[in-house]
Amino acid sequence: MTPLQSPVERVNPPELAGPSGFTYAVRHGGVVHLAGQTALTRDGTIVEGDIVDQFRQALGNLIAALRAAGGEPSDLLSVRIYLLDIPGYQARGKEIGQVWRELAGTDYPAMTGVGVTALWQREALIEIEAVAAARS
Repeated sequence: MTPLQSPVERVNPPELAGPSGFTYAVRHGGVVHLAGQTALTRDGTIVEGDIVDQFRQALGNLIAALRAAGGEPSDLLSVRIYLLDIPGYQARGKEIGQVWRELAGTDYPAMTGVGVTALWQREALIEIEAVAAARS
């Protein structure tokens, strides 16, 4: 590394909506930090639908950012899921689990679910953030 190179790599995948005031993935050393993802589409709108539809989009966005940083879902170390409606999420747990397995496989990271009163986008029902191991 030359003195002008930073050990921090910031990654903003072109397939996601343009970031404003944040970076989708920050890679440093052996770790990738993934910004919280809602069901935001490329055109900057939230997916219409229920918690399962929004979970699919949010997780897909998170995985897109992870892959752009050189990782895969099996590299996820921890995931935090912020929810407006915990009982609604729990009631659809089997469908949400199916979406997880479809998009991320069965190498489950440590996970936390947190009930919140609001998210950045008013239409968002869920936000997912994560930390992953960086591949060489």
